[in-house]
Amino acid sequence: MAKLNLVVTPGVNAQGEFQPITEQTRQAIEQATLLDSQVSSTGALVFEAISPCCATPVRTSLPALAQAHRFDWVLQPEGQSLADFSVLAMDMDSTVINIECIDEIADHCGKKAEVAAITEATMRGEIKDFNESLTRRVAILKDVPANALQEVLDQRLRPNPGALQWVSAAKQAGLHCLLVSGGFTFFAKAVAERLGFDAFHANVLDIEGQALTGRVNGEIVNGEVKKRLMLQACADRGVDPSRAIAVGDGANDLPMMSAAGLSIAYRAKPAVTAQAMRAIQYGRLDSPLLGWSH
Repeated sequence: MAKLNLVVTPGVNAQGEFQPITEQTRQAIEQATLLDSQVSSTGALVFEAISPCCATPVRTSLPALAQAHRFDWVLQPEGQSLADFSVLAMDMDSTVINIECIDEIADHCGKKAEVAAITEATMRGEIKDFNESLTRRVAILKDVPANALQEVLDQRLRPNPGALQWVSAAKQAGLHCLLVSGGFTFFAKAVAERLGFDAFHANVLDIEGQALTGRVNGEIVNGEVKKRLMLQACADRGVDPSRAIAVGDGANDLPMMSAAGLSIAYRAKPAVTAQAMRAIQYGRLDSPLLGWSH
């Protein structure tokens, strides 16, 4: 079996800037893992390659250290690079961008708390039927002025730190970049254009006159649809799903993440982090680039 490299990437400050890994942190990791490290040109710590059978001590010793010192870590195949992949599929709300758009729309009718509670329960996996969850939340938005969407886009929506760099690097490496969202096309189109995604899929809010009707049009983009769209992107390019990267933060992302060759949980719910191959808890969306050649 291929050997594994332990790669440690830094956390960020309040401005979304990487904070250098201190010598104290480096020494603590080396003592806990009994591995030697080198500081890469990107600021990541790259440790000597180990056999997969020797990885258990690393997996048991690092979580507490990572929480205490605010760094992310991964055991990845030796020599892995971005060019090993062909498709990048990313969730939008709270992954690529900083907000849950539906919660912010609800703020315009004074019902953000009500909608956000359903959103949170859905992302944690407590509400299993995403279609039901979305239908309930959108119904609460009935009669909200349609111009509320533009206000949310202009005033509240921001790409998360590293999103532009991550998508740009993926495109430069030849990956097809797909934005797959359980949110809405109004926002997904703008985000895809701003960041350079090749395609996007999301739900269509029904609008009559100048107000939301409380309904969505067409097929709901739930977890299985996200998975299907990612697999179709792979099939269109004649590549195996093992060459896909899926990035998300909620239970609705787990189907596509489980089908991808690399799944990355970004600031995710615990149930999602537990099932992902890699987790970004303290860094930026482009943290994986620090430990890859690309």
